[in-house]
Formats: sequence, structure tokens, C-alpha cells
Amino acid sequence: MNVLIVYAHPEPTSFNGAMKDLAVETLTARGHSVKVSDLYAMGWNPVAGPADIDGPHSQTDRFSLAREQSVAMERGTIAADIAGEQAKLTRADFVIFQFPVWWFSMPAILKGWADRVFARGFAYLPGRKYDTGMFRGKLAVIAATTGTSSDTYAPDGIDGDILTVLWPIHNGLLRYTGFDVLPPYVAFMPARENEAMRNRQLDGWRQRLEAVNETPRLFFHPAEDYGPNERLRPGVLARSGQQRNV
Repeated sequence: MNVLIVYAHPEPTSFNGAMKDLAVETLTARGHSVKVSDLYAMGWNPVAGPADIDGPHSQTDRFSLAREQSVAMERGTIAADIAGEQAKLTRADFVIFQFPVWWFSMPAILKGWADRVFARGFAYLPGRKYDTGMFRGKLAVIAATTGTSSDTYAPDGIDGDILTVLWPIHNGLLRYTGFDVLPPYVAFMPARENEAMRNRQLDGWRQRLEAVNETPRLFFHPAEDYGPNERLRPGVLARSGQQRNV
């Protein structure tokens, strides 16, 4: 299996760094090919815009990122740094997104990676989303750390259910583009734990990586559960993330 780890943390000795290193070690030992995109080390530019296109734009009167991404993918004029990451993603069977939860989401550098790399014409097109997504057959997982406890991210916790917090990534980025998605592995507040507890969290991550094939995927409603208005059909019980019946 070809694995891509998209890693977003500025400090190599962080717990995120330890999780990334452990994933490389564990997966390589099991015979998988692993590549890492270390976004901070790469100096990744997170800002999507006109410079993402090499050469003249298809329209000069008004810039549309989606339109220019589509044309660039057709012409082969997407910027070289984006093309390099797209090549890694194309090759990957399994993608790990490793990051600290900052302000209830991923760091800006990782969001910018997604903005630029998941370009229209590469990651999605009309009629190519969710069940028919362009990355259908690929597997993804979020591996993250938090600054607060698992209780704060419980369904009745002050920060809200961690699956609800991560829904925009799980559904809006990964499932939207066709990925099968594993439940996230979240190391809760490692900076406030002792070494034994941090080692326990790392061991849990190792065990999860060793059991990837046996781990049930997150549930997302299939296309047939939705009506022509793309809302759940009457009688279908909402089961995905933060969806609910109304």
C-alpha cells in the first residue's frame, strides 16, 4: 500500500511529530511505501490564487479560482508545487492527515494545502462527488492532537462532539472527494500528560495503524438515501455526523 502522510506542525519534537514518526516506522515495517509532506519544513504556500496557474489565465477580466483550476488541469499548467503534491496524492492508497486541532479545525497551512491541491478538475467535478468522487477507492484518516481533554470533546462536552468538530473535514473534504474515511485517532491533551500516558497514546496509534484493514469506516449516507433536492428522503434516519432529521 502506498501511504501519504500530510503533516502540519511547526515543531519536529512535538507530539504530532512523534505520531508522524511512529506512523512512518510502523507502516514501513509492515511493508508499505510511505511518503511524508511536511508542510512547515517545505515552506508550503497556503494561499490559493492567481499564482497557482502557470502561464496566461483563460479569462483576464475576472479571476475565478475554480474555473482557472479546471483549465489548468486540462492544459497541464497548474503550478509545479501543486502538481508535485497531486502526484503524491494520485499515487497514495491511504492518506493520513496529521495535525493539532487549532480553533476547532486544522492549521491554516493544511487548509491551504487542501485549497490548492484539491483543485477543481483534479479532486472534483460536477457529478463527481461523494459516492462518485474522484478519489473513490482511497482511504483517509485524521490523526490529531488537542489541547483539552476527551471530556470537553464528548457529545455533552463544552467543546462539542469531536466527530461534529471534524465533520467539515470528514465530509466536506474527504468524503466529498470520494475517500473512505476511518474514525479519527485523537490524542487528547498530550502536552498536559506524563510520559507514561503519552506513550500509551502512541501505543494506541500504533495499534490503530496495524489494524487499518479491520477498522470499520465512518458511515456516510449513500446517494440513494437522498432525494432530488439532496436532502434525506422521508423515513431515512439521519446517521452521518451532524446531520439530523427535521
